[in-house]
Amino acid sequence: MFSFQPGRSERVFCDSAQPTQLSSSTLCTRTFGYNTVDVVPAYEHYANSKGVGDPRKGRPSLADLHSILKVTGGLSIASRDSCLKSILTCLPLVPQPDPSRLRTPVSDLQHSNGLPEAGPEAGLEEAEGEPGRDSEPEPVRFGWVKGVMVSIRCMLNIWGVILYLRLPWITAQAGIALTWLIILMSVTVTTITGLSISAISTNGKVKSGGTYFLISRSLGPELGGSIGLIFAFANAVAVAMHTVGFAETVRDLLQEHNSLIVDPTNDIRIIGVITVTVLLGISLAGMEWEAKILFFLVILVSFINYLVGTVIPATAEKQAKGFFSYRADIFVQNFVPNWRGPEGSFFGLFSIFFPSATGILAGANISGDLKDPAVAIPKGTLMAIFWTTMSYLVLSATIGACVVRDASGSLNDSVAVGSPGCEGLACSFGWNFTACAQQQSCRYGLSNYYQVLMSMVSGFGPLITAGIFGATLSSALACLVSAPKVFQCLCKDQLYPLIGFFGKGYGRNSEPIRGYMLTYVIAVGFILIAELNAIAPIISNFFLCSYALINFSCFHASITNSPGWRPSFRYYSKWAALFGAAVSVVIMFLLTWWAALIAFGIVIFLLGYVLYKKPDVNWGSSMQASSYNMALNYSVGLSEVDEHIKNYRPQCLVLTGPPNFRPALVDFVGTFTKNLSLMLCGNVLIGPRKQKMPESRLMADGHTKWLMKRKIKAFYTDVVAEDLRSGVQMLIQAAGLGKMRPNILVLGYKRNWRTASPESLEDYVGILQYGHTGSSTSWGHWHLLVASLTAAVTCSGSSWAESAPSINSLSSLLPATEQQASTIFQSKQGKKTIDIYWLFDDGGLTLLIPYLLGRKKRWGKCKIRVFVGGQINRMDEERKAIVSLLSKFRLGFHEVHILPDINQKPRPEHIKRFDELIAPFRLNDGFKDEAAVNEMRQGCPWKISDEEVDKNRSLRQVRLNEILRDYSRDAALIAITPPIGRKGRCPSSLYMAWLETLSQDLRPPIILTRGNQENVLTFYCQ
Repeated sequence: MFSFQPGRSERVFCDSAQPTQLSSSTLCTRTFGYNTVDVVPAYEHYANSKGVGDPRKGRPSLADLHSILKVTGGLSIASRDSCLKSILTCLPLVPQPDPSRLRTPVSDLQHSNGLPEAGPEAGLEEAEGEPGRDSEPEPVRFGWVKGVMVSIRCMLNIWGVILYLRLPWITAQAGIALTWLIILMSVTVTTITGLSISAISTNGKVKSGGTYFLISRSLGPELGGSIGLIFAFANAVAVAMHTVGFAETVRDLLQEHNSLIVDPTNDIRIIGVITVTVLLGISLAGMEWEAKILFFLVILVSFINYLVGTVIPATAEKQAKGFFSYRADIFVQNFVPNWRGPEGSFFGLFSIFFPSATGILAGANISGDLKDPAVAIPKGTLMAIFWTTMSYLVLSATIGACVVRDASGSLNDSVAVGSPGCEGLACSFGWNFTACAQQQSCRYGLSNYYQVLMSMVSGFGPLITAGIFGATLSSALACLVSAPKVFQCLCKDQLYPLIGFFGKGYGRNSEPIRGYMLTYVIAVGFILIAELNAIAPIISNFFLCSYALINFSCFHASITNSPGWRPSFRYYSKWAALFGAAVSVVIMFLLTWWAALIAFGIVIFLLGYVLYKKPDVNWGSSMQASSYNMALNYSVGLSEVDEHIKNYRPQCLVLTGPPNFRPALVDFVGTFTKNLSLMLCGNVLIGPRKQKMPESRLMADGHTKWLMKRKIKAFYTDVVAEDLRSGVQMLIQAAGLGKMRPNILVLGYKRNWRTASPESLEDYVGILQYGHTGSSTSWGHWHLLVASLTAAVTCSGSSWAESAPSINSLSSLLPATEQQASTIFQSKQGKKTIDIYWLFDDGGLTLLIPYLLGRKKRWGKCKIRVFVGGQINRMDEERKAIVSLLSKFRLGFHEVHILPDINQKPRPEHIKRFDELIAPFRLNDGFKDEAAVNEMRQGCPWKISDEEVDKNRSLRQVRLNEILRDYSRDAALIAITPPIGRKGRCPSSLYMAWLETLSQDLRPPIILTRGNQENVLTFYCQ
């Protein structure tokens, strides 16, 4: 047998003793010496996305692996169809041939191996697996040199307008020492950010979208979306900044030759608009790459030209303008600061310089155009930072060692060395610039001639001008390309309205033409400002905000300890990332505090919008990992906390079945547990486990989404059981985690108990008894709450409660996304009443639930009334005692009513109605002894003996119903303590008759609340 790799697997047909080896694709796998449907690890099994026309690839399902293996001619029947379907998906152990060559051999291979013809399904799969038409051409991808370090992406964007037009002036103002500090501070932030970007970009496959993609997939759509908009806008404004720098240079050249078009300011506007229009044309024509190569070469030549010029002995004309080649005295004088003008401050200069370091994201912003972003972004970004930093340091040191700060430019100012009346460093070199320095009228020198100073120092001036053109235009071009790419990705994610129009792509690279036009409009708007020093600080704050979030993304992903955080780039530190984020925020406020506040205001506004809209995206962000960490730590920590009655919370297990079947029950419990305590919706799937488990997996997500859509803060869980009672017992025993366990069993009232099967009636009452006495928590036995919400649900004018299934059929295959029913618990109740009938002291739960309900806005105007039983001759004393007790509980219940007539005999017609209610369930035993009754009731435990009727307790329920109808007919809600059925002395039908009688002919919703006889209220402070 041919073996491609010993001990691994082969692609073979399974129907012969000597299988035939197919070059790369076969019908099934022979792994480790035997035939199996199982497959060995492969890249295709983990790939999230597929290219156009790629065949589908995947591992077999668990059902395939567990199916019975019946071999027919060497091929298992269970796996034959899946093998046929996966002819194009087998693991490629040798290079795969072209898909078009795999289509024909399928039927031939079937015939040659004795296999039947593949059915229509297999043919369909085959057709899906192959490109049926010519696929779109593959987009053009850049490697790491070409795409990032590029001396073309990051380096060209970093070497911008500041390098030539502002760095000499910053050196004159701050001195060489502080200029280096400004450069190193900027580089510290950008280097830490570069390390963070490298870590994030190597933690998985990076797609298009650049900085926005990295932040949004790391921190989530909330922060990612806001920073995406800000960063795209900052890049658009940066286009204007670099274009204005270019226009200033052209304007100065025109001014030297007295050829201004209009005036200095409007000339910048005219030249800037024309320039950005030409750059837009270059970008749309796809000539960006060629233009950048040219710009890069020009910048290199101009820089070399400048360095050569510094060592060439200065001519008299250059000396008159302040250039004396390398002199130690000049270096010493320029080493210290000499602040001048309104912008002469450290942070003022820092804000102007910092945008020159922001080009580090140029490569990341075109991540979708890189062949291997995980390799390209770290290498290119860090190398670009290093080389550009060196160039900035060299330039500031050399220019500061060669040129004095003030010079007149007049050849007549040459004097003999040591001439009297001459002040300043230039005197020692034979030049007297004292007059213009004192009058601050010098036109030349490091502090005054900075815009064309490098041209004067260089060996050949026009090359410096060409370098300025190359640096400014290349940076403008990089930003002009980056902004639409980032914005396009943001548009495709649909986090914000009204921007999807700009996300449409054109051509094989999906170029965002509309995004280009929007960037062009923004750039033109800022070009009209025509002042470089005014535009630069605006950009600084936006870029710093981006850097802060990038660093925070890296830090946050690191501290969550998520197993998914596995960057292949190891040279980063979470604490350095946190430091970088903090420094970025501090610098924002030190630069321009009002601009920092505006930037944060925009971020918070956009963040709030996304939080409010809750987009349906799941990117596995570190925020999700952090939420899990926090939940886990708090849940474990809660287990160490001893419970106290003051911290009691009603944590409810609600037997809803599918939650969308009982919306009133869900809304009612959700109202008083929201932001307060645990709510768990339980569902029992009755039937064989094999049949019901797929249904459980299928419906769980749908029910959870239904709850979220209804804004109910609850969990959903289900169990598969043979019958309802055992399923509920499983839920009661297993629900919750640690101290986060339910302590109240909530279920709806079984309205159809008279017509339901006796077995279901026994199950229902058995659930009530088990939930109340047969289970326990750290608080003791569970509390019980039965809700009769017959008129609480309306949907299109009809009562949903009438059509909802009974509790013994708690499973359903109806989709959870069906129409949302409206209930009274979703609307404001107005000035109605919540009536509490606190007939028996159960620990206070009957009082606590209405109190929590009354704290909600929709129920806030309702007046809460408390009714208690009493004697007619002691009404005042008993009322004062209850009012005093309630005041100690601080519940705010002030209206208390004593019911002196609670022990009166009910009306005869109501007694007769009760007798008719239980008549079908009577045993009519004639008060026989217990043994005879048990024999008569054998097989019918729900039957009521004459002795069990217990006229006194039954008549009490009839009388209570009369009182409820007299006092609470128009109440918004009635809460009452239900009776307790004694074990062995209260058949299920009798107990249900009591509950039915209590709630009969009442319009308001009724909750029957019975505590576990343990206190849930206290008036002590400890």
